[in-house]
Amino acid sequence: MALSPLAARLAGARLLVAVLWAGALWALGYIAAPAVFAAVPSVQAGDVVAVMLARLAWVSFGCAALLLALVRMSSDLDPARRRSLYLLVLAMLACALVMFVGLQPAMAQIRELAGQGGLKASPYWTQFAVMHGVSQLFHVIESVLAAWLVLKSR
Repeated sequence: MALSPLAARLAGARLLVAVLWAGALWALGYIAAPAVFAAVPSVQAGDVVAVMLARLAWVSFGCAALLLALVRMSSDLDPARRRSLYLLVLAMLACALVMFVGLQPAMAQIRELAGQGGLKASPYWTQFAVMHGVSQLFHVIESVLAAWLVLKSR
């Protein structure tokens, strides 16, 4: 069955926003952040990546809001598919919120407490490393959910 012009536009918009969100996650997490750490001393690299992660969080919040609205307005979605898209978007949003509201501020505070000597020379290194690992895990989870969202948004 052919989609109405409005339904086709909404489906295209859903896919576009899902791809934008996924691409931002993948580009920052797997290309940009590692490149910054490879090219710049770790203290400065941490500062740069922290700014990029904060911007990524806002991209995530915007994409989530837009996708939730697009899913709500889409007449081409059956109830099961609509529910699965809602759940995927909300799970990705939850990952972004955990990182932006919980982990990133706590990690920034630990970096500040470590002082000029840097994290590796401070007693906070282990705590930071654990939080960084948890943050990476949430990023991987969000990235996998993003792939699923792109496939489900088609």
